[in-house]
Amino acid sequence: MSLGVSLLVPMKPLHLAKSRLRGDRPAERHADLVSAIAHDAVDAARRAPGVREVLVVTSDPLLAGSFAAVGVEVVPDDPAAGLNPALEHGARLLRRRGARVGALQADLPALRPAELAAALELAGPHRAFCADHLGTGTTLLLAGVDGALDPRFGPGSAAAHEASGARRLDGGWESLRCDVDTAEDLRRATGIGLGERTSAWLAGAAGHPR
Repeated sequence: MSLGVSLLVPMKPLHLAKSRLRGDRPAERHADLVSAIAHDAVDAARRAPGVREVLVVTSDPLLAGSFAAVGVEVVPDDPAAGLNPALEHGARLLRRRGARVGALQADLPALRPAELAAALELAGPHRAFCADHLGTGTTLLLAGVDGALDPRFGPGSAAAHEASGARRLDGGWESLRCDVDTAEDLRRATGIGLGERTSAWLAGAAGHPR
């Protein structure tokens, strides 16, 4: 692609994020896992050809601080009214910079830069999306060049994005499709190959009794 995409990565506050992945571990261990997963997704996205920049959208102070420490720009979740309004807020900011906008989910710990780049290439100038491994959710949404993002995340978001005119991107891209909501999803991502931080968390958890 000749035009780089600026990606928004939204994050809930750590105490609210990924409740189905929590299990019976202490809250601080769960927060560390959620943070590790998000950092691995953002790191992979920043290394993908075709990505101009990555902005994390969150009002969680720990997440904001950890991403700022590695040079990732953070914008607050404003107006704190849910995922789609947060993405619209971030998209308005990026459009003022003249950027083409996309939204990437933060729960992709096995994301491979080359697979994200392939999806961006296939999208071309069009508004497009990539469904998750179940085919019902959305892991990546891209605005068309000079167009609106029009996010419709939530239950059945893949169908909602397709119905709104976004093109469905079909490709293998197992790492881009492997969002993690449950322990089973995390095992699937482990089989693909986790990023450094999530791998380190799991290695520590193996020797850390609950």
